[in-house]
Amino acid sequence: MVQLYNLHPFGSQRVVPCKQEPAHFCCGQDVLFVASTAASCRVEVFAVREQGRCEALGSFATLGPVLRMAHSSAGDYLVTIEEKGKTTFLRAYMNWRCMSAGSSRVCVRMVGHKMEESYSETLKEQMSVVEMPLSDPPLCISCCSVNGDLLVGCKNKLVMFCLKYRVINQNLTVLDFERSLILHIDNLIPAEVAFCARHIAITTELDVLILKLELVQQSADGTQQRSQRVSAPEKAVDGGSPSTHPLELELDEFIICQKPVELLGEESKLCEIPVTLESTELPTEDTKHFQVQYLLFRRFAPDQSPFGFCEETKLHSIQLLPVYQTAYEETENKRKLLSLFCFFSLPHVGYLYSIGKLVELISTYQYSEKSEQAVLTPQFLHVITSQNLQCFTVRCSAAAARGEDPYIDTTVKACPPVTLDVCTLRMQLFIGPRAICHFKNHIILLTKADTEDITERRKPTRRILSRKADSIKSRANSESEPGWNLYIINTVSTIQLYREMVDYSRTYENVKTESCIHLLSEAHLLVRAAIMDPYFLKSDEKEDLLRAFRESCAFLGDCYSRFDTRDYHLALPYYRMSGLSMTEVLKRLVSEGDEVQTYEKGFIFYLTHSLNEDSNEELSKESGNKVLQIFYHTDPVQLPHILCSPSMRNVCPLTAVKYLQKVEKMMPSVVLTLTKAFLALKMGDLTMYEHEMDSYKETVLACGFIGQPRLLQQRKEGIVTPTEFALHLKEMQPGLLVAATVALHENSKIELEEADAFFKMLCNSSENTVPQLLMDFWEALLVVSSKEDILQELLLRVISQYVWRISRKQLPDTKPLKTTEDLINSCSHFGLIVPWVSSVMSVGCSRDEDYHEDISRLQSLLCSQSINIASALPVLEPLTEADNVGLTIHVLCNTRLGKYEEAIDQLLRRCPEALVFYAQHELKGGNQALWWNKLLPELCKRTRLTGNDCPVLISSLKAETLSIVAMELELRDFLSLLPEDGTAAFFLPHLLHCSQRKLLT
Repeated sequence: MVQLYNLHPFGSQRVVPCKQEPAHFCCGQDVLFVASTAASCRVEVFAVREQGRCEALGSFATLGPVLRMAHSSAGDYLVTIEEKGKTTFLRAYMNWRCMSAGSSRVCVRMVGHKMEESYSETLKEQMSVVEMPLSDPPLCISCCSVNGDLLVGCKNKLVMFCLKYRVINQNLTVLDFERSLILHIDNLIPAEVAFCARHIAITTELDVLILKLELVQQSADGTQQRSQRVSAPEKAVDGGSPSTHPLELELDEFIICQKPVELLGEESKLCEIPVTLESTELPTEDTKHFQVQYLLFRRFAPDQSPFGFCEETKLHSIQLLPVYQTAYEETENKRKLLSLFCFFSLPHVGYLYSIGKLVELISTYQYSEKSEQAVLTPQFLHVITSQNLQCFTVRCSAAAARGEDPYIDTTVKACPPVTLDVCTLRMQLFIGPRAICHFKNHIILLTKADTEDITERRKPTRRILSRKADSIKSRANSESEPGWNLYIINTVSTIQLYREMVDYSRTYENVKTESCIHLLSEAHLLVRAAIMDPYFLKSDEKEDLLRAFRESCAFLGDCYSRFDTRDYHLALPYYRMSGLSMTEVLKRLVSEGDEVQTYEKGFIFYLTHSLNEDSNEELSKESGNKVLQIFYHTDPVQLPHILCSPSMRNVCPLTAVKYLQKVEKMMPSVVLTLTKAFLALKMGDLTMYEHEMDSYKETVLACGFIGQPRLLQQRKEGIVTPTEFALHLKEMQPGLLVAATVALHENSKIELEEADAFFKMLCNSSENTVPQLLMDFWEALLVVSSKEDILQELLLRVISQYVWRISRKQLPDTKPLKTTEDLINSCSHFGLIVPWVSSVMSVGCSRDEDYHEDISRLQSLLCSQSINIASALPVLEPLTEADNVGLTIHVLCNTRLGKYEEAIDQLLRRCPEALVFYAQHELKGGNQALWWNKLLPELCKRTRLTGNDCPVLISSLKAETLSIVAMELELRDFLSLLPEDGTAAFFLPHLLHCSQRKLLT
């Protein structure tokens, strides 16, 4: 792997025209602040234009020499730590831009000072200095890039100031701060702090601690709220005291140092550094209450490497870098923080951590020499050493992309891995780099050449001068040349560097495959990072970046297709992200007229998946034939499946059959035979079609469609459409078509709704009509399906259709494939029709003879125990009791629901002839009491009212009812049930039978 790509990320270089030697500097949104050395207590402000051109905006005085300074983009203020008379001050400079308009007036006020009285309209066009007193001297500062809050590091504590917008009146809003929170950290002297989105990173000389302030839910009790503000420290490991910092234990001339340690996530609580929160803001309804979450603790040992001595080992350049969600038009003004990264560095090694949902080390940077300072950007890491400005690649965009979409590594989309080796893009020589910062596409670099540096620069290659001469020359140079410079280095545009990376990658195409892929991955991540930038939508390069992104995906697709790599499967998602069609990919990779060209696994993987998908793209006849040739030589078993692709519609069927015949000799299969039959239909060769279809039994053929469903159906824009094969089977072998569709459904190759649409389209039916072939499919599915939810859905569907046909006197459009008897014999959901139903149907002349099959099937389903009657009642409403069919259906429903008395009343009222059959079949076991409690009184009552005019009632009463009652009841109970006005001769035989039964027992 190539570790140094000598690319050119640095473009033009301009000198900042500072009047005094810079001591500190920082960048604003479009400006550069430069604080001079102790001799002149001023801050110069420069506007940074295109290509790094500087324009002086003015300067303002400070209280004393600036020790630290930082700018906040939110609120556009500058905050400094200044020293005067051995006392340090914390000051924030607001509204500093007014000085460029010529205003020299300055208002100095204390933080939180009421401004309604002292601040007026006449003074709003002036710079305002806010002084923030602290009980301890400030050591370091950091501004949150998200909301503008300020964090100040002092000995043993951190103080947080919230940025506030004070509305003075309708025309005047003033920025101010409120001291809101103090984090007490025992025995810790922060060297640097970083603050972003309530995440806090702290470094000492050898320790790094990263914390997160979590909002606590407010409770109804204010006392409980206050108690939640304190995060109790964890007990010390091994019973030690948490208040004693191990690096400060000193015995004589020895320092006891603990071993290096790294604690991530929850484990970082064991770091023995207790943090206590103290809220200092006045409590209001909007008061926020926090608790501390530990994210990372890392302790380093003094460097024992040959690069440096123990006392030189110190951490530097702590930084928190936010990465925002990819911008879209509808959310342009709603930036969403996606990921957060933390960088810190030792003299010879830098570390980059992701501290989002998962805290993990994603990159380690090894420097060629001791580093002075480093600055992290979403695209690069810039490091200065004693002689170089170095540019390293970073993996922030790769990690953020996975944070935005955890399922990014699929067949649809991909991204270079976070673990991709880091490399150096450039090592640019500079004399004496001392400090660096970065904003937008500019790097600001301070160089300060020592006397010996200038001397070395002036020396010839061959040392021919004496030491004395060297010494004289050195003194002359130091007096005549300034020893410092402040540069603005313009980094080249993303597109320009991307082009250079792509061009450079071509040098490795045929020699170092991994290096070629690596460099193209770097180019891809470079563009991806630019697209994730919050200002991407307003960028002049927006369209160029999107075009470059698609192009980089195409180049990576080419690499994984052409090279023999372990990750060959990535060819598919990268080609998809590129937007290239299959035809365009074929033109990129397939040589014209080259019959002996070899193809790698990545290309075959891409082709196989692309052709197996439901694409609207159709290959030309020539391209299709070329694809056939490619698969015949590389993966012949895929040929039947490839030929069923919608993209291969234009392929020559005769050529395809020839290829299949060759493959069949090596590896015959049912799918291959069905594919040949499919092609025979396309050619109109029915003889060949019949020969192929006779090769296997119908059941085997039906299962064969499971191997390739697209022989029957193809999807176009998400809609299932039948093929020529399906249309032919509908006319010639509808049973095979239904059996094959059932097999597809049971093997999850087609959903129930898709099958409905398939059969309706096949039969040219409207959306609201159900063809008989679809009914055949539902009925066949009832035979084999075991899923309860599917069964209930199917039962309701077939019942609804039976009712619709019966009520509307609608005959099936084709003859059903199975009779009712076939269904009863093969499917448990169709029950035997009970005798009393047949009895009801036999009474009178039936007008439903033509719909006998639908009536029988409906009655059969209701006679079984499968259907949920309660859910079926709304479907059965169109069938009334006016005819025999409706009567049987309603009586069946009442019986299944346990409403036997209502069922008896319906039969007594409409068809007493069937009453005995009903009672014999239904009134058993616990329901037998209905014989004497319900049936006997009702029969007697109705017989009395009708007299001898109703022989059916008399017969029912005499033939069966009295016999059952006499057999089951005691004589006294039997007598009590008989009517008082009854004829003794009528009941006497049954009374004798009841008494004789008693005597016998």
